[in-house]
Amino acid sequence: MKRRANFDPTTLEIYRALYTSVAEEMGIALRRTAFSPNIKERRDYSCAVFDAKGRVIAQGDHMPVHLGSMPMAVRAVLNEITLAPGDAALVNDPFAGGTHLPDITLVAGVFEESKQKAVSSKQRKTSSKQTAHGSRLTAHSPLFYVANRAHHADVGGATPGSMGLGRDVYAEGIRLPPVRIMRAGEVAQDVMRLLLANVRAAAEREADLKAQLGSLATGARRLLEIVERAGKREAQEYARHLIGYSARMMRGTIAAIPDGVYRAEDCLDSDGVSNKRITIRVHITIKGDRATVDFTGSDAQVAGPVNAVEAITVSAVAYVFRCLIDTDDVPASAGLMEPIKVIAPEGTIVNARHPAAVAGGNVETSQRIVDVLFKALARGLPEKIPAASQGTMNNLTIGGIDPRNGREFAYYETIAGGMGARPNSDGLSGVHTHMTNSLNTPAEALEYAYPLRVRRYAIRENSGGSGRTRGGDGLVREIETLAPARMSLLADRRDTKPYGLLGGSEGEAGRNVIVSCDGNARDIEAKGTWALQAGDVVRIETPGGGGHGEK
Repeated sequence: MKRRANFDPTTLEIYRALYTSVAEEMGIALRRTAFSPNIKERRDYSCAVFDAKGRVIAQGDHMPVHLGSMPMAVRAVLNEITLAPGDAALVNDPFAGGTHLPDITLVAGVFEESKQKAVSSKQRKTSSKQTAHGSRLTAHSPLFYVANRAHHADVGGATPGSMGLGRDVYAEGIRLPPVRIMRAGEVAQDVMRLLLANVRAAAEREADLKAQLGSLATGARRLLEIVERAGKREAQEYARHLIGYSARMMRGTIAAIPDGVYRAEDCLDSDGVSNKRITIRVHITIKGDRATVDFTGSDAQVAGPVNAVEAITVSAVAYVFRCLIDTDDVPASAGLMEPIKVIAPEGTIVNARHPAAVAGGNVETSQRIVDVLFKALARGLPEKIPAASQGTMNNLTIGGIDPRNGREFAYYETIAGGMGARPNSDGLSGVHTHMTNSLNTPAEALEYAYPLRVRRYAIRENSGGSGRTRGGDGLVREIETLAPARMSLLADRRDTKPYGLLGGSEGEAGRNVIVSCDGNARDIEAKGTWALQAGDVVRIETPGGGGHGEK
């Protein structure tokens, strides 16, 4: 057996806190400098720190669906681009480690020379081996990489908000393979112009991208401070120890699950194109301290936009198994997935091939993957696993022309619902659960930024499932548009209901209504796009969580 490298446990904990704090501070910098309410108010972003090999060392407590998939995006960037000091790459391609097109990932290397001003384009032409301070650049690899991912409220496509009922990825917005968005410390204006020419509310998009670049710079500075205090060798060595420690923690967690094969299946209501339910099947094999998660038997990819790419499926698996660890102090590093093998057959709903439409795979299918994984694991860990939460993010987008200033606007929000009941306590009401960790858009911020008005925001009473412990209740959110607009909805659990466990009852399914300006109300489908007139009200009633145990 290979002997474990020696390390000091106290020092390891210090480095865990240091690297995590870097990711958290990156998030704070992004939030404070972003322009869109979706990033500034809802905190729909994530930040992480990677080692020189592109392995994640630490993540902020941001969006689970971003964090588990971001390593694939970083790997895709490093496979295509050699990042030099002052460079940053951008990618949103779902088939290159992305999730869906609105999630734009930025990656930069952290070099020892990054403490100095990066080479400008003009300086690079006149002296390609000199920094702004005259020091020679070397060709060595970065010490670390930093990355962030933010959901932009619009990235083009057929509908405002880029979350419509597309039938292929081309209809969903601009797709960007790994490209440099910053070269030698200066924004790549040609790439920026190309991107901004294909999105709505371009000024807001540009401001948010620059906030992401600033967040990367913050992360690089803090990592270089760590290196300056402790030295390059120790900083990198303890990054490796953190990855190894996470792997040992996960192996211990898996070893506590009784050996066996745990099977389950669950369904999405539809893909929005047909009314056919879409089944996700899993069997989890636990053998000693290793797990194999096999989605063989899941339905084939579909025409509508609920296909998940492999990065999303791996992200959901990582989230579920991390939830099983008894402590919150485990480093959120690459080691967590080391003892877990994921089998997601290509061409299925959990690993779609290009050019499948994928906007809802990130937000809806990811939630159902979590549901089916927990349902399977409940057979081996009945004392730990909660009933199903609402199982949807209730994605609502509204866009048009703001009559107050004549500019385009694109509002995007996910709406909270009921948490599933836990074995020993009730589920919470009106919260974001599982693969989303965002907040709501405050009514004041929403009404200030957009020609919209919040008419009602309340708990949907008695929508949680009953049981020995009750599921949390969903929400009712009513939004009036003050100008003609187009609205898209991408939601689920309107037909199937969040399941209860051990005799607990299901949570209530969700409901969607448009109340026209003349007072007529009509139910609408969970997936689609509608034209709205000034004075129309959209009402979203979100699902409740399932109950746990017999009364």
